[in-house]
Amino acid sequence: MTTANHPWGRVDPDGTVYVRTAEGERVIGSWQAGSPEEAIAFYQRKYASLETEVTLLEQRLSSTDLSPAQAQASVERLRKTVIGASALGDLDGLCTRLDKLTGVVGHKREEVKAQREQARRGAREIKERIVEEAEHIAAEATHWKSSGERMRELLEEWKAAPHAERSVEAVLWKRLSAARNSFTKRRKAYFAGLEEQREEVRARKERLVADAESLSTSTAWGPTAGTFRDLMRAWKAAGRASREAEDELWGRFKAAQDQFFAARTEALSEKEAELREHAVAKEALLEQAQALLPITDLRAARTALRGIQEKWEQIGGIPRDSRDHLEGGLRKVEDAVRKAEDNQWRRSNPEAIARAEGTVTQLRTAIEGLERQLAKAQEKGDAKAAGNAQEALDARRAWLEEAERTLAEFSG
Repeated sequence: MTTANHPWGRVDPDGTVYVRTAEGERVIGSWQAGSPEEAIAFYQRKYASLETEVTLLEQRLSSTDLSPAQAQASVERLRKTVIGASALGDLDGLCTRLDKLTGVVGHKREEVKAQREQARRGAREIKERIVEEAEHIAAEATHWKSSGERMRELLEEWKAAPHAERSVEAVLWKRLSAARNSFTKRRKAYFAGLEEQREEVRARKERLVADAESLSTSTAWGPTAGTFRDLMRAWKAAGRASREAEDELWGRFKAAQDQFFAARTEALSEKEAELREHAVAKEALLEQAQALLPITDLRAARTALRGIQEKWEQIGGIPRDSRDHLEGGLRKVEDAVRKAEDNQWRRSNPEAIARAEGTVTQLRTAIEGLERQLAKAQEKGDAKAAGNAQEALDARRAWLEEAERTLAEFSG
């Protein structure tokens, strides 16, 4: 067998095959089955297979989500294979490419580390938000149903959220659990207090119902109606008992109220009919009274009016909408009779006549004096004195005219 050379090795005549590397030649096998060229071709194919594996690993690192640990293990495994490989080719070149892949894996490891840290920060922020909202609900919520549903949603959001650092997650979970427990205790305390409050309301409304039922047969229509209004205000102000108690108590309260007001309506209807009859009777009396006007015989008119008034009082009450017409009409007749009496008394009063006559005499004397003053002032040409005298004279004459008219009424 002759010697055969290759750029990365050779085959000795004895069939020994060598590969050249940066550290020198090393034996990679012995070939006895054929020619040296066949040996070179065989070991070249083994190199090509290694090169294909390196290329595939390069592609996987650049195009897949291969984890850094898996990638590093693949690089180290393949590097060991290349270093000791029985293959003919640029093994140092493959090692250089694998060394570069180690750098790529390191860079990818840093990226993954940064992504993991970012994911943990994001998870921490998500869970901090969940915890803060839960603590807010635990401290301030009063809409128990919707808040309880939101607490359950927050727990599901926690379970679905990515994991943060173990220590941070433990602290946040402790806070979330404390918030949920606090909310549950506060809700239980509220409903316990609400139940106690509802029991107090039930007892209060029981008393109101008892009062209403005791009044349901009352016939003191006005005062009892006012009391029922007070009871209704007290009922509204009392709050609410449990639904079952509230329905039962309200049914009893309303039944008592309806019984009273139905009886009152019936009684008032009967009373209204009676009042309408009274109005008809008083209308007839009013017509008799109005027939006395104008008054020509005061004695007869007074006697007739007294009889009408007695019958008027005996008849009794009338509807509210008839009062102004009937009572106002009678009042006008009464006023006319009273005025006629006053006039008659004034005309027959000696003292009043004497006062009227004295007033007329005084005014006539004063007028005569003023007429003399006016004449003197005119003779002297004293315009101011004449004007004052004339002004006073005009006033006294006007007063005299009124006094004489009053005296004439007495004389008539």
